[in-house]
Amino acid sequence: MSSPPPAKIRKEEPTNNGQDADDAADDEQQRAIEEIDNVQNTIDGLNERASEEILHVEQKYNKLRQPHFEKRAKLISKIPNFWVTSFVNHPQVSALLDEEDEEALHYLTKVEVQEFEDIKSGYRINFNFSSNPYFENEVISKEFHLTETGDPTSKSTPIRWKPDKDLTERSNPQQKGRRREPDEPESFFCWFTDHTDAGADELGEVIKDDIWPNPLQYYLAPELPEDGDSEADAADLGDIAEFDEDEDDDVDDEEGLDEEDEEGLDEVDDEEEEEDEEGEDPGDDE
Repeated sequence: MSSPPPAKIRKEEPTNNGQDADDAADDEQQRAIEEIDNVQNTIDGLNERASEEILHVEQKYNKLRQPHFEKRAKLISKIPNFWVTSFVNHPQVSALLDEEDEEALHYLTKVEVQEFEDIKSGYRINFNFSSNPYFENEVISKEFHLTETGDPTSKSTPIRWKPDKDLTERSNPQQKGRRREPDEPESFFCWFTDHTDAGADELGEVIKDDIWPNPLQYYLAPELPEDGDSEADAADLGDIAEFDEDEDDDVDDEEGLDEEDEEGLDEVDDEEEEEDEEGEDPGDDE
């Protein structure tokens, strides 16, 4: 009897499961990226709509604020040196002022920020001056706006300086022979002629966004306690507290000494009484 022939072993063809899994993962990531892009487009559209609505709201409230700005300006005109004081008390603006600038700004009677109808297109800052020995202008303005291509630019009123009074010159017109040191800041009035980078004009932004909305806070700044004074007051209070504690300790020590003295005297009296009793003759009792 012959044995059955051996079973044939089937050879399985090698599969590429790892590559298929990677391809599936790549496809899934690509679909996710496409869906994220679609969602992001929706978000961007909502942001654009929000910006337009915010712009309309801002334009509305600019008109509502205008009569209040005018009322505030009339009240400010009753306070001498209001604007120069506000500028001097502002930490960023004061760094740009020297003594000559401050003298000229004492003639500043009004500051006004005018935003254009299309707020995104720019704004203008007007500086109104009374008659002064420095220049002929009653109003000096600097304007910031966007060009048709969307690039920021600026322009300003030419300052008509009186003879030998141009503060933007490096030589000091007030003191012959004196010149500004290289590390001295340029005059505040150089800002009106500086149009190198209108998109990063920090002084314009500070005046528009910080000082103009509430100049009173900077005018009143000197009335706030200074840090140095506060620290000195705190140190004085600390010294007083320490002195009081020392006095209390001294009093406690004195009271402790008095108690000890009294206890010591009592002990001495007791000892003396005992000695007297022992020294008595027993025969005396008999």
